[in-house]
Amino acid sequence: MFDWNDLRHLIAVSRHGSTLAAAKALGVNQSTVHRRLTELESRIGLTLVKRQTTGYRLSELGEALIDNVFAVEAAIGVLERQVQALKHDLRGVIRLTCPEPTVSRIAATGLLDRFYERYPGLSVEFVTSDRYLDIAKGEADVAFRSGEPNDDSLIGRKICDSVWAIYASKSYIQQHGRPASIADLVDHAMIGFDGIMQNHRAAKWLPVAVPNARVVNRSNSMLGTLSAVKAGIGVAPLPTTLGDAEETLVQVLPPVEELTRGWYLLTHSDLRKTPRIAAFVDHVLGDIPALRTALIG
Repeated sequence: MFDWNDLRHLIAVSRHGSTLAAAKALGVNQSTVHRRLTELESRIGLTLVKRQTTGYRLSELGEALIDNVFAVEAAIGVLERQVQALKHDLRGVIRLTCPEPTVSRIAATGLLDRFYERYPGLSVEFVTSDRYLDIAKGEADVAFRSGEPNDDSLIGRKICDSVWAIYASKSYIQQHGRPASIADLVDHAMIGFDGIMQNHRAAKWLPVAVPNARVVNRSNSMLGTLSAVKAGIGVAPLPTTLGDAEETLVQVLPPVEELTRGWYLLTHSDLRKTPRIAAFVDHVLGDIPALRTALIG
């Protein structure tokens, strides 16, 4: 029925008694005040002000409505203050989901320490899982995730590539030799994937690349797979970030192109402007080198 800005002009005329004084109070031209009042009266079909030699005053109909107009002004003021308070409310928890092996690496970069120094009222809670938690359903707020996003409601940025190669332990190589190619893996004990890992790209790659693979162990977590390789049980694809960091492991075959995926920083589009989430995402994006160190070394 009407525009709040039109009501502001009516209130100003009511308080200051003239369109000139109202214009000065609002920081607009006097013609703007006249135009706004005319538009307001046209929209609601009532005459709200009368011009007198001493200036303007409310009509009887204007007087009947003005208390409610003041109430609207008060409500708008409360709303504006609440919005400003929310914009500056940098308190609470950011639930960050990522693979478990990356937690200690993220902490080691000092990325979070610098975040806490900047925003002492905020804290980060890790929600670790080898499956993709559903941000849209509230299982987490922000994700460090490898693999191309397939949810249009998520927004973010690619940070770097997640590179995978084939690893075995030194003890395994001493006992069983070292494969020279992907085809040679058919002659070696392989570590496979199960449970929540069975849909991982590495789990899908193995039966295609090595159709007759001899799988001697299956794991439902990346750390479980890493432990099995370190124990000398068999050979497995691993992220180079993990495999290269282990002194007892050897990269027996170079990075596998089919397993390379991007590392992404993601959050839901509805959360991106939330003060605590915006503060964290913007902080991380301002310290990309530290994040890359955590994700790929």
